[in-house]
Amino acid sequence: MSDTKATRIVLAKRPIGTPDDDCFRTETVSLGEPADGQVLVKTRYLSVDPYMRGRMNDVKSYVPPYRLDEPISGGAICEVVASRASHLQPGDLVLTQTGWQTHALVAAEKASKLDPVPQPVTLALGLLGMTGLTAYFGLIDICDPKPGQTIVVSGAAGAVGMVVGQIGKILGCRVVGIAGSDEKNRYLTDEIGFDASVNYKSPTFYEDLKKACPDGVDVYFDNVGGPVTDAVMKQINDFARISVCGQISLYNLSEPDVGPRIAPILLTRKAKMQGFIVGDYHTRFPEGMAQLSKWYTEGRLKSQETIIKGFDRTIEAFLGLFTGINTGKLIVEVE
Repeated sequence: MSDTKATRIVLAKRPIGTPDDDCFRTETVSLGEPADGQVLVKTRYLSVDPYMRGRMNDVKSYVPPYRLDEPISGGAICEVVASRASHLQPGDLVLTQTGWQTHALVAAEKASKLDPVPQPVTLALGLLGMTGLTAYFGLIDICDPKPGQTIVVSGAAGAVGMVVGQIGKILGCRVVGIAGSDEKNRYLTDEIGFDASVNYKSPTFYEDLKKACPDGVDVYFDNVGGPVTDAVMKQINDFARISVCGQISLYNLSEPDVGPRIAPILLTRKAKMQGFIVGDYHTRFPEGMAQLSKWYTEGRLKSQETIIKGFDRTIEAFLGLFTGINTGKLIVEVE
C-alpha cells in the first residue's frame, strides 16, 4: 500500500484573546501503513467545540493542553481504510479523537466501531454522543429537576443547551432558554418546545428574563457565564441547583474576568452550584445512551445540526462558535 497523504491543522501558537488564523497551520504529511493493532482511517465528519479553546492555553485543566505543532484533537467520525486489527475492517465507521486531520493512523482500541450506525451518522457526534451525554448527566444527575419547576438554559440554541431544554420538557418542567438572536429564540419555542426564550443581546434582557420566569428559577444550566449568568443568579429560588457546563463568554478574554460575587446569593438562597466534566460519568455512559436513544426513537428528542462542508473551513467553523453561527451541533463535513 502506498503512503497516504494526510492534511491536518496544527496549533501554531497559543492564542491571546480571540484566536485568529495565525494560531493555526495547515500541513500535509505522509502516513505509513498501519502496524499491528492499528487502523488507517479517513475522516468523514469532525466536531468543533467550545472546550477546544481552553485546551489551546498552556494552563492546568481537566485535560492536558494541546501541544504546539500537533493536530487539534477532538471527536471525529472516520471510515476505516486499512486495518491490522481483527475486529475492524475496511469500510467500518468508527468514532475517534483524531480531530482536525483528513487521515490518521489510530490504535484500534481508540477507535469505537459504530454498530449500529445511527441515522444520520452525525448523531454520534451530537445527540447520541458526548453532546447528549453532557446534557443528560449535567441536568439529571446534578440538578435533579422536578415536574413543575423552572429550568433556565443559557446557550440554549447550542448543541448541549438544546438537548438540556428538551430533556427538561420530557421531565415535566417549565423550560426557558437564553440565546443570541430572535430567530434562534423563535426556533427554540416554535420547533423545539421551550416554554419561552429570551435574547441576551436585547436592551431589555433582564426584564424579559424576569417576565419569562414569574416563579423564579429552580434549575440553571449554565453554558455561558459572564453577565448572562449574573442576571440569572439574581432570580434563583431557595434550594436552586446550578450546573456549570461551560463559560463560553469568558474563553477569549485576555485578562481574568471580574464580576459580581455570587457567594451571598448561594448562601442566602441555600443553592447548590456545581461544575462537571462528562468524562467523569464514563461508567454510566451506557445508561445515558440507552435513555437518549429511547427518547430519540420515540420522537421526544429532536436533533438540530449546522454542517459546514469542507475541511478547509474547519478553522472558520471553530471561530464561528464564538459568534453564534450555529444552531445546534456544529460539525464539519470533510470532503
